[in-house]
Amino acid sequence: MRSDSVEAQAVVRQPPAQVWQVISDPELYPRYVRGLSWCERLTPHQGRGARYLVRVGYEDEVELLIYRQDEHLVWSSVRRQTHRLSIQLKHTPKGGTEISVLLSLRSDDQNVTALRRRIDEALARLRDHLEGVPAALPPEPRDPSSARGSTLSIAKTLVKAGVLTPARPDRTLRQLASLARWGATVVGGYQAAAARGPNEIAYYDEDGPRTFAEIDERTNRLANALSRYWVAAGSRVALMSRNHGRMVESFIACGKLGADVVLMNTGLAANQVAEVVRNHDPVLLMADDEFASLTTYLPPELPRIRTWGEPTGSGPTVDDLIANGSPEKLTPPKQPGRIVVLTSGTSGPPKGARRPTPRGLGDAAAVLSRIPLRAGEKMLVAAPLFHTWGLAAMQLGMPLRASLVLQRRFDPQAALQAIEKHRVTSMFAVPIMLQRILDLPERVRSNYDTSSLRVVASSGSALPGRLVEQFMDAFGDVLYNLYGSTEVSWATIADPSDLRAARTTAGLPPNGTRIGILDSEGYPAPPGSVGRIFVGNDMLFDGYTNGANLALRHSLMDTGDRGYLDADGRLFVAGRDDEMIVSGGENVFPRPVEEALAALPQIREAAVVGVPDNEYGQRLAAYIVLKPGAHLDADTVRGYVHQRLARFAVPRDVVFVEALPRNATGKVLKRVLEDGHW
Repeated sequence: MRSDSVEAQAVVRQPPAQVWQVISDPELYPRYVRGLSWCERLTPHQGRGARYLVRVGYEDEVELLIYRQDEHLVWSSVRRQTHRLSIQLKHTPKGGTEISVLLSLRSDDQNVTALRRRIDEALARLRDHLEGVPAALPPEPRDPSSARGSTLSIAKTLVKAGVLTPARPDRTLRQLASLARWGATVVGGYQAAAARGPNEIAYYDEDGPRTFAEIDERTNRLANALSRYWVAAGSRVALMSRNHGRMVESFIACGKLGADVVLMNTGLAANQVAEVVRNHDPVLLMADDEFASLTTYLPPELPRIRTWGEPTGSGPTVDDLIANGSPEKLTPPKQPGRIVVLTSGTSGPPKGARRPTPRGLGDAAAVLSRIPLRAGEKMLVAAPLFHTWGLAAMQLGMPLRASLVLQRRFDPQAALQAIEKHRVTSMFAVPIMLQRILDLPERVRSNYDTSSLRVVASSGSALPGRLVEQFMDAFGDVLYNLYGSTEVSWATIADPSDLRAARTTAGLPPNGTRIGILDSEGYPAPPGSVGRIFVGNDMLFDGYTNGANLALRHSLMDTGDRGYLDADGRLFVAGRDDEMIVSGGENVFPRPVEEALAALPQIREAAVVGVPDNEYGQRLAAYIVLKPGAHLDADTVRGYVHQRLARFAVPRDVVFVEALPRNATGKVLKRVLEDGHW
């Protein structure tokens, strides 16, 4: 078989020693080379003889054959030894570096012209990185032609998803009239669904199914009854419930009155509940009976409605109000009610964030452009409805006329039972839920038919790379990972092909979303650099209820996270700004250390934080949960991390614990670990 060679050169102003810092670390190459999505060191040592796993559309193993510092590097495919890459560095008279690249390969394997172009592009990105040239930001959609293109794209997405499809003319007219009257709100979505398919199932919970028509009547009765509790346009209602139909109905009823809904996190302590109520001044508390103990410090005069009653509870329930409420239809308020979501509280006290009212179906189309949900979905909403991700599932379900499958408490086996029973096609979850499903013995998982699942959408915290691969190996390529926050809604979405290509990626931005990596001064960072992640879309939040807001630069909002974009535009999140650990002058993010620890077969989960150190300022502390029956010692852990990462990333403290502290949405409470009060 004939071999071909591709040669390329570039000159940069930096000396060879500075260039070598980048090219000597193949794990950095995906940041500059399109199509090279992953590179991971397999051997404990670097330099000559080191081996790496790479993905370039397919998986390959490569070995470093030559490693002459600041001069020459050659690596070769182990499986296809005709494939070799040579990179040489030479001083230029003006103190810069000439970079010479020679790629040898079999001519039948690749398009040589395309490879040469790809190498030239990689060298250009590397030069811009070394010389500090800012990466270009995505343009703002200002001109009319761009807007028309966006409208066409939205329409195509909605048609593909089945949102816009032919139906009985009378029902279509009623559907459009409902959206026109109520807008793209929760109320408008359910009103439109009731007009289009009144007898379709809106949700299943422990008490059975309800149709869209039933919900419409029940929420009319509930809204009319709530008006007797001073719930009106502009007032606020605190809602503290688990996932069940009465929570959905309470949400809709408040919306019909134009009231703001403050979604209370069920994991709050009693003093935090009192603080949220004090800051938001609701006229009514609607809560499940099981949270009665958390209302100890609330004003006794604050009226309360029980959303899920227990036999020992007392006071009016949602069902009581529905039974006695008037079925009279309500007139839409002049201004729609707002949704206030509490931040997770992982890095401080939870804050109320005002969610914007969607401007139309374009916001749903953005997510649907990356997650292939379809009309008529059977959607298991495992993520809490009070959380941004559970709320997003409900909001996406409305235009799809999806049947929500709701369970008050997540149980991995019960989730599998529900998937089989209802032939669930999509599931919205947080990563710890997926881990708990995988923790079930394979013989238990195999008892349930999950073949109906097309989409498992995860968000809320980082997906560990090992979990990504294990889940897709067990359930197929159905996993989608959304990176976002309460403040920016969504930023990027990784589909199964992204996750197979690079298991820790956060993916690509959906339609209508812009991503920027900015430096500490708010300017675009050079290609491949780690910087602050900024996001722009139509669903950026409207500020915190305490009046604070987040920084805006170039019409993009600060996420509080740091990360980088690879050469193909995929986002990788390094960690939160406030999680960065400075140890001995070196900046370390916890996530790469946590990923390394998760690769050990004895470890179920791990969290890494920075703790004070008299000598280094901070040192790394690893909190580790072992799998049942597994054994591991601290020296083995430190030695393993040292084989995979730099010396300064090795945790000096290794603490074995039975479980990690988490909030109600499954996020690890790292501030609890840092404070040492756990």
